Amino acid sequence: MNIDIKSSHGLIPAIIQDSETKNVLMLGYMNEESIQKTIETKKVTFFSRSKQRLWTKGEESGNFLELVDIKNDCDGDTLLIQAKPVGPTCHTGADTCWQEENKENYGFISSLEKTIATRRENADSEKSYVASLFEKGINKIAQKVGEEAVEVVIEAKDDNDDLFLSESADLLFHYLILLQAKGFQLNDVVDVLKKRQK
Repeated sequence: MNIDIKSSHGLIPAIIQDSETKNVLMLGYMNEESIQKTIETKKVTFFSRSKQRLWTKGEESGNFLELVDIKNDCDGDTLLIQAKPVGPTCHTGADTCWQEENKENYGFISSLEKTIATRRENADSEKSYVASLFEKGINKIAQKVGEEAVEVVIEAKDDNDDLFLSESADLLFHYLILLQAKGFQLNDVVDVLKKRQK
């Protein structure tokens, strides 16, 4: 790894990012020696400003950050370190130093999953299409997924891209409902795909 840094007083900020979820876990400071030790040991090591010494994350707790990659930014004054956390990152026991769960997030899709869960919990089937589907049960939800899948196939054979995308959106929406009806989230499907990757 070729790291060319411009440090301030011998230290450079290092943003630690989970290599899989892409969530930011913490911020620390490094000097040339800690960068070298990180590269050699494959365990993220900082320079502790309070202890005035090198400090390998997890040296006491066992919650190491296993190095995946190091990049410096365009100005050479900040590092982005991708790592695999072994246990929680924060000394408080939280996944991140911002007290957030370190789960994969699919942006709008994750937000949509939360909306589906909320509609299911509130169970007002007269006002909510989602709640009404859950009320009708797994057979009706599975049937809707099948219907939407057929419509996607039909539109795929035509030349109307708008209809194809619209039906694809309907299929994905109903599939997310089916996943929750079975007690799963999209993350569970992604985990299966990751295991199949060679």
